[in-house]
Amino acid sequence: MDPVSSWLAAYKIPIGAWGKAFFTFLTDNFNAVFRGFSSGLNFLLKGTVDGLLFLPPIVVVAAIALLAWYLQRSRALAIGVLLGLLFIINQGLWKQTVETLVLVVAASAASMAIGVPLGIWAAHNPKVYRILLPVLDLMQTLPTFVYLIPVLTLFGLGNAPGLIVTIIFVIPTAVRLTHLGVTSVPTAIIEAGEAFGATRRQLLWKVELPAALPTIMAGLTQCIMLSLSMVVFAALIGAGGLGTEINRALGSRRIDLGLEAGLAIVVLAIVLDRMTRIGVGGKK
Repeated sequence: MDPVSSWLAAYKIPIGAWGKAFFTFLTDNFNAVFRGFSSGLNFLLKGTVDGLLFLPPIVVVAAIALLAWYLQRSRALAIGVLLGLLFIINQGLWKQTVETLVLVVAASAASMAIGVPLGIWAAHNPKVYRILLPVLDLMQTLPTFVYLIPVLTLFGLGNAPGLIVTIIFVIPTAVRLTHLGVTSVPTAIIEAGEAFGATRRQLLWKVELPAALPTIMAGLTQCIMLSLSMVVFAALIGAGGLGTEINRALGSRRIDLGLEAGLAIVVLAIVLDRMTRIGVGGKK
């Protein structure tokens, strides 16, 4: 190592030590708060999973296929959803699929509930977006394993930390695409609304959001896909589901189990993507 590099390394900025001290402070002083929050989330997620598993699988499958038809008015889509979910049952992965489905839906819903208002706020306030931009970049570029560690330290094992990690990973997409959709609304449309005397709230709900809806819904689709991509990592900190099966297959080099679980994730991704896509059927 050259002298300059040696000198720089000798005066290392203790980022890691500062981070460890910060999380030690949190666990020492607020451990009960974090674990209570985690227990509440685990209770809700487990209750939802148990409720779905209590019903006969064919009933749940039929309900999802009916929901797909209702959302998109597509008989072909409903049949495809039915066949895809029956394939998952055939592979013996229904329980794991339900666990993954609950986690993905909860993470996507929470990410949109937080990300859409933030994206709207950032679209109307450039200063807010400039502040959010480096935070969003950090959340998207930081390796997943890096923030698995502090989340595991604060919230322990279970579905709750898996949900929290997934939300952290997914929220930037909801914020960015909402911001893009709102800022891409043609100025002429907004000016027309203002000319008719629309208030700022009316402009938002009756002009900007309807015009930005396709982009926002694309954000929802991306949130679902990113959430599904996180199931393998979330399984490392105790979240159940198909990610656990993939990790088991990886650890034991079981190609058969890996293919089965991987195909189940693909089927689930296609089902959720088609059900939330705008423009498939006549209704939307």
